[in-house]
Amino acid sequence: MYNELVVMTGNANRDMARMIAENLNVPILDVEVERFSDGEIRVKIKENIRGTDVFIIQPTQPPAENIMELLLLLDAVHRASCRRVTAVIPYFGYARQDRKDQPRVPIAARLMANLITKAGAQRVLTIDLHAPQIQGFFDIPLDHLYSAPVLLKHFIDWPRDNLAVVAPDVGSIKMTRAFAKRLEASLAIIDKRRPRPNEAVVMNFIGDVKGKDVIIFDDMIDTAGTLTDAARVCIEKQEALSVTACCTHPILSGDSLVRINAAPIKEVVVSNTIPFNRFEECPKIKVMDMAPLLAEAIERIHLEKTVSALFV
Repeated sequence: MYNELVVMTGNANRDMARMIAENLNVPILDVEVERFSDGEIRVKIKENIRGTDVFIIQPTQPPAENIMELLLLLDAVHRASCRRVTAVIPYFGYARQDRKDQPRVPIAARLMANLITKAGAQRVLTIDLHAPQIQGFFDIPLDHLYSAPVLLKHFIDWPRDNLAVVAPDVGSIKMTRAFAKRLEASLAIIDKRRPRPNEAVVMNFIGDVKGKDVIIFDDMIDTAGTLTDAARVCIEKQEALSVTACCTHPILSGDSLVRINAAPIKEVVVSNTIPFNRFEECPKIKVMDMAPLLAEAIERIHLEKTVSALFV
């Protein structure tokens, strides 16, 4: 059993864990993740994992129980004498609070990194951090994958001569520029201001999308306010031909699906880093599978091969 590859999961995204295990041709370890009557989480690993290479697949989207499940699983695995434990976090929650931008606020992303490391993680594997500098909050190795190679498959057959990619805010320019380069498309930027959390106001539009098919690319969609405002600006003020949205993490909280349905958006392409099954509420959503990408990264980490080959 020494150095055997072991996959386990909490309740945050069991479907993705199952697909990753199928890609790796390994079973998911038998783990009990239950609740006491007061709601407290109880974790028990039901198989021997001494000397194994363990990968815990658990995104940390709300509710906060998903984070607690990850921390408890890490602690249980660490105390069960595994050889190494890697936290596979397809979506890293609390990443938007990555700096002290106002008085008397926490740096939540740093706190999450400290908790995950202290709980026993020896390595982290994640996709499209909201702020890439969060990698520096970890004192353990972190492999940061990009969703673009998977999401691009949806657009591979689209005509390139009439295509524009739009960054919905200044913070997403670098990621959007790389996405546009892969598609051989032009780039436009929306300059917005945030008077308060989950609220944005469009100030300026930089670039030309008139008569073009637009792809609005971002790392996450939460309330969809920024996305739908950007779509309306592209169609109503910039005279774009059509708008398609593309993002990695479909948080889709509150009235986001209502906003998307009402907006001039043809389709919203997302990944399954966060589970989504509300297609009847919003048929515009198209989900791309990240399991093969994560499975290959897990296999490379297990075999001590380079992961950088997956960044192309």
